[in-house]
Amino acid sequence: MRAARRLLATAALSGVAVLAQAQGTCAKPVYLTFDTGHMGVASLVAEVLKRQDVKVTFFVAAERTQTGGDSLDNSWKPWWAARAAEGHEFASHTYDHVYWRGDVKGVEPRFRVRPTAGGLANREFTWTAAQYCENITKASERIEYLSGKKPLPLFRAPGGKTSPRFLAEMKKCGYEHVGWAPAGFLGDELPSETHSNAALLLQALQNIRSGDILLAHLGIWSRQDPWAPAVLEPLITGLKQEGFCFQTLRQHPAYRDWIAAHAVN
Repeated sequence: MRAARRLLATAALSGVAVLAQAQGTCAKPVYLTFDTGHMGVASLVAEVLKRQDVKVTFFVAAERTQTGGDSLDNSWKPWWAARAAEGHEFASHTYDHVYWRGDVKGVEPRFRVRPTAGGLANREFTWTAAQYCENITKASERIEYLSGKKPLPLFRAPGGKTSPRFLAEMKKCGYEHVGWAPAGFLGDELPSETHSNAALLLQALQNIRSGDILLAHLGIWSRQDPWAPAVLEPLITGLKQEGFCFQTLRQHPAYRDWIAAHAVN
């Protein structure tokens, strides 16, 4: 009897979520985001998102792909354009996937950085705020060209590594930073030998709460058992059954006023 009641309750929650989405409301929103990667699961991710009618926000960098180019080269133009046509949003992950490594003392804001993509990969530099901002903008302009859609005035620092001074300087040049919720770290970067897909799925379904920003990638080189083929669709359907619905960061209460003020169309 209890099992039957649980099934009825789950079905009712799912029905409420579907109705809310149809009416354009979302009582328990979550915000699924993807950072670029080797792009090996990009087609699968696109298929799942389309089948489940879920819109996400992609944070893009020109990262090395399994096909020998990078995730923002011309070969990916049809893929990115298709995602724009489906209603997904885009933002910058810096063009060269540039990690903030530390603030440099001084009057002029400067930062120690380490790109992990492109010709400058794996070398340490000291950049001004303007130089880092230019790298954010380069990725934004590139995805606008590839997708045909203006990206959001947001960025995600690789690894989520930042400082208050760094964030303040990036905001001055027009970019608000987006991290993720602790429960929203979906674990696709973790070693599959110690973090199985089944365990990551269960952890996410148990811990994700309304308003959480979720983080996954379009392919991680180091993970032996890919996350997306096993977890993405069960995660989406499981969250829907719990009454959650999916929105892009354009609709997030912490960012929508910033986006509107910066005239993103």
